[in-house]
Amino acid sequence: MTTASFQPGTLWPTLVAQTAHALACGALRPIDTIQTTLDDAGVRFVVRQVSSLVRKPKQTMRSTEPPVDPFLPHDPNLFVADISPTHFALLNKFNVIDHHLLIVTRASEPQEALLDLDDFTAWFACLNEFDGLGFYNGGRDAGASQPHKHLQIVPLPLGDMGQALPIDVLIEAALAESKIGRLPGLPFEHAFVRLETGPASEVARQAFERYRALLDAAGVGAVEAAGRLHQSAPYNLLTTTKWMLLVPRGAEQAEGLAVNALGFAGSLFVRNAEELETVRMMGPMSLLRRVGLPRRDVA
Repeated sequence: MTTASFQPGTLWPTLVAQTAHALACGALRPIDTIQTTLDDAGVRFVVRQVSSLVRKPKQTMRSTEPPVDPFLPHDPNLFVADISPTHFALLNKFNVIDHHLLIVTRASEPQEALLDLDDFTAWFACLNEFDGLGFYNGGRDAGASQPHKHLQIVPLPLGDMGQALPIDVLIEAALAESKIGRLPGLPFEHAFVRLETGPASEVARQAFERYRALLDAAGVGAVEAAGRLHQSAPYNLLTTTKWMLLVPRGAEQAEGLAVNALGFAGSLFVRNAEELETVRMMGPMSLLRRVGLPRRDVA
């Protein structure tokens, strides 16, 4: 049976309306934070420190018990829209950033499986609806809190620093290049590519093809498991409709500070004042370097 997708131009108002409903009925449990900026290596990082008493329940991905899949079945109060025959959109129950959208596979697929064209088609159908940053945490060591494959989008700007993204200052010059390359200001291994403009479906196909090239450029291979291609190592992926950035991971955390894909966009999350001070003393870019891998093009 074919599932209808949302009508173009309706996703953002639907997202806003469903957020209001989920807040009113208690299904959405936002985590209140205090925002601080830290300048490091030419980037103004946004650091959010928890200020509310609401805590996200500890995940059980490392437990011996089978994890509970919050997406199958999903909470209907968090449902936003059917995106495609293969994906639907939910609100992130414990959101730090307002209107945080999850794009979830209808079938149970592992988060470590490589992204396919269906994933990019659903992702870019949503990214075409509002100015947002797409991100993907490829595995638990890359910040994934759920084993069921899900892509994510947060609206831009990410903070009150005057730019849509903290790393825009590094990306602007790189947009002049069409080939896969690296950003001069990032001290860890990564691969970056510009996307050409076009209809959402065409950009999605282009992004899918360049995603596989980014994996190769960053040294992340493909391994077959249970009849499906999986990543050979954890990684984070960031995308807008204009570019993609892929970062292979060397560690889940450093000094007790966990980092997910948003960290590489310049947005970090800490649980208390002590963690904020650790980031301040270490330096945000140094934190990212320690959870990434050494740049192979730098001796």
